[in-house]
Amino acid sequence: MARKRKSRGLGSLLTLLVIAGALFAGWRWLEAHPEHNPAAPLDLNHPIGWATATKLAALKTDTAECRAVLARSSVAYTALEPSGEGDCARPDRTQLDAYPLAPDTPAVTCPVAVALEMWRAKSVETAARDIFGSDLARIEHLGAYSCRRMYGDDDAPWSEHATGNAIDIAAFVLEDGRRISVLGDWDGDTDDALFLRQVRDGACGVFATVLSPDYNAAHADHFHLDQDSRWTGVCR
Repeated sequence: MARKRKSRGLGSLLTLLVIAGALFAGWRWLEAHPEHNPAAPLDLNHPIGWATATKLAALKTDTAECRAVLARSSVAYTALEPSGEGDCARPDRTQLDAYPLAPDTPAVTCPVAVALEMWRAKSVETAARDIFGSDLARIEHLGAYSCRRMYGDDDAPWSEHATGNAIDIAAFVLEDGRRISVLGDWDGDTDDALFLRQVRDGACGVFATVLSPDYNAAHADHFHLDQDSRWTGVCR
């Protein structure tokens, strides 16, 4: 009987040692892959991983941490003074200093700035090189801030543009001179159309809302990208 109890005790000890070893190995793996580690601070230089979406979502209600992410990732930005009032108040006005937007680089909320940077680096530039063998020169937009309700309807909810929490993207220009526009190149099976769908899908991984020509006619000429804290996963 004593021998059986001793055998069971050794078996339990070995089981605990195996579990402890597996946990230690798992933690070491997470330390080496912070993009998958929910406890690791978000760094935009890391690959997109299992924990990235959760970390991005947390920034929607934490401006200080959001700006810390930009600083940690060596992304130059300017924190502008708050502006506006009421439903169009903009307490968070963050301007990326070196982002290739044209005709200008508008102030947006910090979560939109973070998503723009990740989208450019992980999706747009990658697609441009993979499909066309060219680097990205600039991204053309139709605006970010507009104190208005959705679709200009007085009875509609306030647009995310009313607080600068959205931006509309119209076209992409590559270093080789090629211009790819949402209005002119979305339809068909050309490389331009493939590129647009690839970068649209890439945006869906970092923005809360992505609306394209697949959504409705009002978006025939642009991608609407926003970080609405009330919604996640709207991608059309």
